[in-house]
Amino acid sequence: MSGTDKIIRLKTVLARTGLSRSTMYRKIAEGTFPSQVKISIHGAGWRESAVNRWIDDPVSCRNEGAGQ
Repeated sequence: MSGTDKIIRLKTVLARTGLSRSTMYRKIAEGTFPSQVKISIHGAGWRESAVNRWIDDPVSCRNEGAGQ
């Protein structure tokens, strides 16, 4: 991860990917979409670079951190 990588929130991820919320969470469970990063006790987001990689090539994206 680069030093300038941003954490983006759910609304932004859904808008960029065009996925529904339920589809995105199903893909996370399958390991075919990047997992969230915990940013506070009740907050989570996604690394912008990971989402951009998925947008560029969703078929080959595999989540190495699935199940963590």
